[in-house]
Amino acid sequence: MMRRLRVWTWVHLVYLVLPAFQPMFDPAADWRDWALVGVIVVGFLPMYAMSLLRPWQARWWLTVPATVLAVATIHFNAGAAILFVYAAACAGLTETRRTALRWMGFLTALTLLFAVFSTVPMPYRLWNVVPPVVFIWVIGLVQIAEAARLRDHTELRMANARIEHLATVSERERIARDLHDLLGHSLTAVVMRAQLVKELVDLDPVRARAEVLEIERTARDALAEVRATVSGWRQASLEAELDAARGALASAGVELRVDRDPDLTLVGSTEHALALAVREAITNVARHAGARTCHVGVHAVDGELRVVVADDGVGGQGVDGNGLSGMRERIAALGGRVDRIGLAGTTLTIAVPLRVAT
Repeated sequence: MMRRLRVWTWVHLVYLVLPAFQPMFDPAADWRDWALVGVIVVGFLPMYAMSLLRPWQARWWLTVPATVLAVATIHFNAGAAILFVYAAACAGLTETRRTALRWMGFLTALTLLFAVFSTVPMPYRLWNVVPPVVFIWVIGLVQIAEAARLRDHTELRMANARIEHLATVSERERIARDLHDLLGHSLTAVVMRAQLVKELVDLDPVRARAEVLEIERTARDALAEVRATVSGWRQASLEAELDAARGALASAGVELRVDRDPDLTLVGSTEHALALAVREAITNVARHAGARTCHVGVHAVDGELRVVVADDGVGGQGVDGNGLSGMRERIAALGGRVDRIGLAGTTLTIAVPLRVAT
C-alpha cells in the first residue's frame, strides 16, 4: 500500500512560511534569525521530497528527522513548531492508527514542553504553540481517516481482482467440462459410424450413404453445441440425450432400454447436469464396455432423484478419467453423488436431492 501513497502535494509547503514570521515582525531580529529560517526550510525540503519518492519509508525520511529538526530549532524560532504538524500528518498517513496516535501525543508533549522552556519572547511563543497543538490533532486525524480510506480502496480492488480471477477460472473449468462431455460423445458417435460405413460401403451402399448423412448431422450438431457451450447458452435436455444415446449405442451394437418415471419434471439446471452425466456414461459404455445391452433408469427414490446407467459389459474398477471427474464435480455442486460399481458389467448411479431436482 505504501508505494501507492502520496504523503502530500507540493502545495502544502506553503506552511513553511511560518518560521519567517518571527524575524519578520520582531524588531530585534538580525541576519542570524533569517539564517535559521533558511536552515529550517532547506533542511526540511529534502525530507519532504524523499517522503514523496519513498512513502513506504516516510517514517525515517520525514517523521523522525522533521521532529529532530524541530526540537533543535524551536527554542530559537517558534515557527519551527510547524514541523511537528508535518510529522503528525506523515505519521497519520503512513503508520497504523495506534502508532500514529502515539506519535501525535508525543509531538503534542514536545510542543507544550517548548511552551514552558522556550527562550522565544511572548507573544511569538503563544502564537506558535496553540495552532500547532490544534493542527497536530486535526490534520493527523484527517490523515488517519485518509489512510483508512486508501487501505479499504486497495483491499476492495484486490478482492475484485480475486473474484474476477476465480470467475475466469470457474468459467474455463465449465467450458472444459462441457466440451469434454460434448465432444467425447459426438466424436465417439462419428468414429463408430465411420467404422460402420467402412464395412458397409461395398456390402450395402444405400445404408452406407445413410450412415454418412448421419455422420454429417452429428458433426453439424456438435459444431453448433460447441459454439453454444463457449457462449454459455447451451441447455442440455435429458430426453434429447437419451434419444441421442439410443442412436450412438445402436452404432456400437448395444441395445438401450430406458425406464423413466413419467411424472418427473426437472429443474433446468439440474436436468442440464444430469443430461451431461448421462452423455458421459453412455459414451463410456459405447467406447469401453463391450456390452450388448444398456439400461437407463430415472426414478425418485427415498428423497433422491436417481439416474442409473447399467450395462452387461466387461466392468472394471479403474481410476476415474477426466469425464467421470468432471461428472462428480458437476453433481457434487448440486449436493449429489456419483457411485460406480464395476463387477458384473458397470453400474453408475447418479443421485441428487429431490428438492434440488424438481
